[in-house]
Amino acid sequence: MTALCLEVNGRVWHVEVEDRTSLLDCLHDALGLCGTHAGCEHGVCGTCTILLDGAPVRACLMLAAQAEGHRITTIEGIAPRPGELSVVQDAFCETHAMQCGYCTPGMVLTAEALLATNPAPSRAEIIAAISGNLCRCTGYGQIVEAIALAAERRRGINIAAGAP
Repeated sequence: MTALCLEVNGRVWHVEVEDRTSLLDCLHDALGLCGTHAGCEHGVCGTCTILLDGAPVRACLMLAAQAEGHRITTIEGIAPRPGELSVVQDAFCETHAMQCGYCTPGMVLTAEALLATNPAPSRAEIIAAISGNLCRCTGYGQIVEAIALAAERRRGINIAAGAP
């Protein structure tokens, strides 16, 4: 067993896990954060994407011990306040970019990382950014639309007339 101190969603957690425990399993089993989904568990599908120091990584491929000393963000940690949605989450809802919802947390976190480094991505850049995340419902068109809408909103372009 290994004792770890992990920073997840701005909170410090002290956990004890087996040396071979993946970050994905640690998030689920030790921390009770089940928003990060298990997909292929081979790093191919992107369903388990989390942000590590702001960069998207596959939680199924990383050992929990490797995450110590890094800032981990899961889907549970991106809303500005409890009961609210992030701009990206809201755009996903508005454009119906989540079909069954299984890939959605990984897609949203991938989009968050993209928009943090590229506030005005082209359609091609959005497609390239999400190319490592599989959507079994073939909702890519709406996902691309959602990310573009979120980018516009973050830049203040898509504001309703008369809004402050």
